[in-house]
Parts: sequence; C-alpha cells; structure tokens
Amino acid sequence: MNVLDKREKKDKQAADRVKEQPATYDMYAAMPDDGHRYEIIDGVMEMMSPGPSTSHQSICRDLMFILMQSCKTDYIIFTSPIDVILSQTNVVQPDVLMIHRSRSHIVSKRGIEGAPDLVVEILSPGSRRRDKRLKMRAYEAHGVPEYWIIDPDARTLEQYVLSIDDGYQLCDVFEGDDKVASDKLPCVSFSIDDIFHDMLH
Repeated sequence: MNVLDKREKKDKQAADRVKEQPATYDMYAAMPDDGHRYEIIDGVMEMMSPGPSTSHQSICRDLMFILMQSCKTDYIIFTSPIDVILSQTNVVQPDVLMIHRSRSHIVSKRGIEGAPDLVVEILSPGSRRRDKRLKMRAYEAHGVPEYWIIDPDARTLEQYVLSIDDGYQLCDVFEGDDKVASDKLPCVSFSIDDIFHDMLH
C-alpha cells in the first residue's frame, strides 16, 4: 500500500468515526439553515415531519388559548418551534410546553435548557412512533413531570404522569366532553372537546 492509499484509508476511518459520533446540540446549532426542522433523540438527529396539517394547527392554537387563559399567571407557555435542550444529545421541539414561573431560569436565548413542567405532542401521520416511543423515553429520562399526547384522529388526550419508581404511567385518557384536569398542574381545567372544534371532518 503506497503513501496515498494509506492517507485515503486514514481519512475514511476518520470520517467513519465522525459519523459514529452521537449528534449534539453544538453540532445542531452550527448547521446551516436548510429550511427543515430537526430534533436529536439519544444522539440521533432526525428531520421532523413536513409542515403540520390544519387540524394540527387548530388544536395547537386552541390549546394554547385555553392554557393562556387559565395558567399564564403561574406558568410560562410556549409553542413550537422552540428548542428544548434536555441534554447535549437530546434536543426536541414539543408542540406546546409549560414552565412554572419559579423555574424561569431554564428559559434562555437558546431555548429551554432543562425539563419543562408539561410537554404536549399532537400526533401527525409521520410522528406517531417518535412521539409515543422515542420522545416519551427522552422526556421520562430527563424528568418531565407530565406528558400529554393528543390524537386528532381519535380525538383523545392521553395524560402520562411521571412516577419516581415506575417512570411514566398512563393516568387518564380524555375524550368527548371529558374535563381535563391535572394534580400536578392545578390551573388546568377544560373540556377536551374544546380543542377539536375547528378540525376538518
């Protein structure tokens, strides 16, 4: 093997090592804007689904409006896109999130640096596996106390509450005219049907 071949082999090995390295927030922040949105889950960077549907947007808007009316005094409320930096190798963009004002120090210019008190994901055709498995594990591992998954097709809200010993437990499934409430978030009180009013049938 000549010197040139050896050099090419070393360059390829170095490139392979870079590929094997987990993606981090620093790598993500340094990426040029290509018009897409990305998340990092357990060191794997994934491109998010295309632009959300009108149903997704109406649910997000109505939920935000409801939470702003009842929870704004005690909580800071954000909607996507905003980076939630759970760790260097876990950077996500929940659809809606709330942070108690006593923990406002985790809100920075970069995004949210730590676990919100509530994260909400609205399922899309391409996000079901990521929201119900990968992101749920990331939120659980980083101590997000409550996680809601909203299914526009089933018109339900699944409420997961973090247990110290057993991780996330499915606390309730709200549907129809059920009243959504939370022991951890006392300001929450609304009919689940209120967030599905403007969905296309």
